[in-house]
Amino acid sequence: MISPFNFPGILSARSIAPALALGNAVVLKPDPRTSVSGGLFFAAVLEAAGVPAGVFSVLPGGVEVGSALVDHPAVPIISFTGSTEAGRIIGARAGQLLKRAHLELGGNNALVVLGDVDVAAAASAGAWGSFLHQGQICMTTGRHLVHDSIYDEYVEALSAKASALPAGDPSTGVPLGPIIDERQRDKIAAIVSETVDAGARVTAGGGYDRLFFEATVLADVTAEHAAFQKEIFGPVAPVTRFGSVDELVELVNASDYGLSLGILAKDAFRAYELADRLPSGILHINDQTVDDESQAPFGGVGASGTGARFGGHEANIEAFTETQWVTMQADIATYPF
Repeated sequence: MISPFNFPGILSARSIAPALALGNAVVLKPDPRTSVSGGLFFAAVLEAAGVPAGVFSVLPGGVEVGSALVDHPAVPIISFTGSTEAGRIIGARAGQLLKRAHLELGGNNALVVLGDVDVAAAASAGAWGSFLHQGQICMTTGRHLVHDSIYDEYVEALSAKASALPAGDPSTGVPLGPIIDERQRDKIAAIVSETVDAGARVTAGGGYDRLFFEATVLADVTAEHAAFQKEIFGPVAPVTRFGSVDELVELVNASDYGLSLGILAKDAFRAYELADRLPSGILHINDQTVDDESQAPFGGVGASGTGARFGGHEANIEAFTETQWVTMQADIATYPF
């Protein structure tokens, strides 16, 4: 198992627990930035619980450790949560070695806001979807697609929400904490700068102090802009307008990612019918894109991964077992030759 830095406890435990329960030994490589909370913590807990030595192991380290685990002949299954870039490499290598790889990768999740919604409620949902955990969530709302008729009102309301969310030391009670490190912060800043240079407007935030990036709203974002095309993994809400349903479908499907999709509408059944044209591993009607329950199968399509192989009874059994056909008779069968 290879787990990421964001939500390291949950995103490690969701594979550790079912794999152990189904009789496997587990080797975990947590992200080197969260080796304690995402790995060594579990080793200590399981040791204290009496799990025998060698059944669960933690190997902190970087890319070279992950590569060695993928290549090791004693590792038949790879459960990976992380970036699409890394997932493609692991998936390709696993294919060469004829190993199973369960890949839960990145997302550039769309929140569709139809013209008949309560704009204040929609903006609140949109703010939660983009700014929770500083946007460092695979399910975060990465694209706000808003109908022309309410576009300006939505941008104004979302910008007001962003401006009221200060970033700083979490111990002080502020809602936004730090970005994981300077490299990720600089990536966020570069995407914002590139998008603004290409014609988008900053209507809230846009700057940072050390690792504290402001809740940022980018208006007038188009499908050609970096903030529309890339997974930002920061507290940035790009807002794009649409007129017709066909235009909306084209905008949603312009991304290779297909993890989570939210549709806000007065008519929930209309939203459900619309979703049939919008491929996504996860769908939320009248909610934003960030939602996770341990008993629900979790995963995406396209660049977001290889389907629901995390969470849920059926998904976990399929992920961490092999099906074996067995026949048995009391005596050796007789044959005509």
